[in-house]
Amino acid sequence: MRYTFIILSILLMNVHDGVAQNDSSEIELYRQEQLKSLQQSAGGPIAAENIQFVNYFPYNPEFIVEATVEYLNDEPAFRMPTSDGTSKEFKRFALLHFTLKGQEFSIPIYENVSRFQTKAQSNYLFFPIMDLTTGDSSYESGRYIDLKRNDIKNGKVRIDFNKAYNPYCAYSSGYRCPQPPKENFIKLAIPVGEKKYTGPKNHREKNTTMAKDFTDREKKLILSGAADEKMYVLQTTSEKDSIILRTQSDDVKYDTPLLELLTKRMYATVTDPEHSGVGLAAPQIGINKNVIWVQRFDKKGNSFEYYINPKIVWRSALLRKGVEGCLSIPERKDDVLRNYAIKLQYLNPKTGVQIEEIVEGYTAVIFQHEVDHLYGILFPDRLQELDEEEKPVRLNENIEFSIKKGTIIP
Repeated sequence: MRYTFIILSILLMNVHDGVAQNDSSEIELYRQEQLKSLQQSAGGPIAAENIQFVNYFPYNPEFIVEATVEYLNDEPAFRMPTSDGTSKEFKRFALLHFTLKGQEFSIPIYENVSRFQTKAQSNYLFFPIMDLTTGDSSYESGRYIDLKRNDIKNGKVRIDFNKAYNPYCAYSSGYRCPQPPKENFIKLAIPVGEKKYTGPKNHREKNTTMAKDFTDREKKLILSGAADEKMYVLQTTSEKDSIILRTQSDDVKYDTPLLELLTKRMYATVTDPEHSGVGLAAPQIGINKNVIWVQRFDKKGNSFEYYINPKIVWRSALLRKGVEGCLSIPERKDDVLRNYAIKLQYLNPKTGVQIEEIVEGYTAVIFQHEVDHLYGILFPDRLQELDEEEKPVRLNENIEFSIKKGTIIP
């Protein structure tokens, strides 16, 4: 009987080793495919010569768990902050209950609530994590694990932390990577999956081939009036208007013929004496293209200037709080926390050449407000984000940034 038990134990060990070997081979193949994909991404997040700096922790089967899925119904949509200072809209989809290293965890996974997804994209769920290796041996803004709705079988799903990977923002600027909410912090070291990227960070050039022309609807709207004729400003009180205001806009071709007429009509709108402002974004007049007007209080004469395909590629850690309103949100003003300084990228409207500049103070606030519009973000969303995050520390209780009474607000 004793010998039978020994033989059975050896057989079970061999079976376990075989399963572990299969999992290890699967992870190795997964990593090879990931590196291959990064190498083949022309104009992507990482240069081919820097692939060598993408490294992984050793495979460990102890970090594979089976989680029980608790579906969440009627969850409200919320905006998850992204690496570029904007945000994306998600809903909590389910809680994953699992045991790891003797500890029990309940971690949420999310679904993207964008109205413009393919059927394949809508199958993906978003599972970001942070753990005790975050910022040390793994990427400081957390890692992602791919999960799909059809991975869930009979209320269970397999989670392999060996497949945790870095978002593109770990390698390059110019991407919008959602940052894991504090609910997704796992109070445990997870030394598996992808390590922190140690190579030089890429600075992503704008892909001007992705720029679009105006749609037929937009062309008709632009041509509906003369160059000095103001346009209707969309209002959040209208459901139809709100759909356009909440839609992410596209880059526009800098040399498209109707762009000049659009910018002139936008200028007539933002400087209208009856409803003047200090900034205006194209979505506010029904055009989902990346065009904005901003009053430059940091320049002599406080002149208005327009910007084609603006992007904020850096934001200071120093924040300022100030009152904001919006031409599209009637009868509402609130204190909003913004970055004191930003680095802005945009196109020269005559040559299409990319330009960069640092903007500070109140003008930086106007740029942030208007660029938010291009992503379908309204200033009340910023108040919601602040409520959900830890409050920032004030550097000095006796100092606050402010603007003079009576200053026109963005």
